Amino acid sequence: MSAELEQLRFLLVDDNHHMRMIVSTILKGVGVRHVHEAMDGAEALQILRDRQIDIAIVDFKMSPLDGVQFAELVRKSPDSNDPFLPIIMLTGFAERHRVFEARDAGVTEIVVKPVTARSLLDRINTVIFKPRPFIRSEDYFGPCRRRRDDPHYDGPRRRAHELTVEI
Repeated sequence: MSAELEQLRFLLVDDNHHMRMIVSTILKGVGVRHVHEAMDGAEALQILRDRQIDIAIVDFKMSPLDGVQFAELVRKSPDSNDPFLPIIMLTGFAERHRVFEARDAGVTEIVVKPVTARSLLDRINTVIFKPRPFIRSEDYFGPCRRRRDDPHYDGPRRRAHELTVEI
């Protein structure tokens, strides 16, 4: 896997220096050579303006701009350089409403702290090898929020036969 990862550019955003060191060590341990770091979402947005980034790993809770606000700005801001950027959120908040808040902001994947190499690498593999299509609606832009495939889904016209009137 390191051959695939060595060319990717990661953005690591966390206000905790020790967490940045842990995640950076995990990434470098699997061959990642390009890791840019930021202490909050505002600094991360500036890095996105100045550099091309392939995957962002962002903490949930930061100040002044947290991970959810960062994701919303990346996805919806008219001056966003890459609204399709894969965003992996690190969080110690695993409550259902927090996960939904992150998902609804357009976060691609979530890793619950304490982070392990396996959990982080699994999410990285998912965004690289199993990317979800992006959805745009009136109030959402981001990766499709459905996690499972419905084997019975026949597409948008699956109920067309119900609209047919037989005479």
